Amino acid sequence: MPDYIIAYHGGTKPASPEEVAKQMEDWKTWLAGLGDAVVNPGTPLGMSKTITSAGVKDSDNKNRLTGHSTVKAESLDAAIEMAKTCPFLEIGTLEVAEVMKM
Repeated sequence: MPDYIIAYHGGTKPASPEEVAKQMEDWKTWLAGLGDAVVNPGTPLGMSKTITSAGVKDSDNKNRLTGHSTVKAESLDAAIEMAKTCPFLEIGTLEVAEVMKM
């Protein structure tokens, strides 16, 4: 069964410590519901820079890559169904891609 990256983009900053706790609890509940499909529960990412042939600039903070999780799924569609239930969608967007074997 292939692995799929669920990439977290953007996201709004929680307004209070209670909101942080609720978001974290919702995310942990979502992961627990995925069971054995979870390969890597998640890795948050710090600020980033965008590099082009023209140089280096600050990344677009509204849609920058902020983290990722890895899951096992039968197909891209199955991984998308998992992602569609992720509570991160309340504050940001997700991108799903198959991890290609080299």
